[in-house]
Amino acid sequence: MRDDRSYAAIVAVFAAFLYLAILVAAFGLISLATNTEVISDPAVGPLVGPVMCGAAVLTVFGFLLAIGTHVPAERQRISTIVALTVGFAAYIIFAAAGGVAGAAGDPAQPFHYFLFAFDQLGSWYSITAGIAGFVITLLYQLVLVGRFRQRGRPRWPWERDDE
Repeated sequence: MRDDRSYAAIVAVFAAFLYLAILVAAFGLISLATNTEVISDPAVGPLVGPVMCGAAVLTVFGFLLAIGTHVPAERQRISTIVALTVGFAAYIIFAAAGGVAGAAGDPAQPFHYFLFAFDQLGSWYSITAGIAGFVITLLYQLVLVGRFRQRGRPRWPWERDDE
């Protein structure tokens, strides 16, 4: 059982880095295609964007770690409801983290950052963060289910004891 949890934790780390890479690539492509900036309000500062991405990555990582380590290997399933929940959480946290980070940097105008976070909920970038969280969670579940069902490392055809 210990090997299953450590395997799930390691795969969760790689999935979180994949999520970050997908966010960076998707944000760059969306920015080029729509001729917009990821952070449309320059008054919020240069660190709000990285904080938003970091919060979304940590959210997805936390969910993946919980899915992989708290659910026993024999009960691992591919669940679209769980994946939708993770995607929705990443979407909400991405937008909310922008408001919180902006308000922490400039406490004189908290309502401005509340409106900034609310505005982010409708942006393509927040929607992309949620969709990417959904896809990464589905892929993570697929990897875990495939690994736990085969029991052990992959084997070449000549290594099997079928005869």
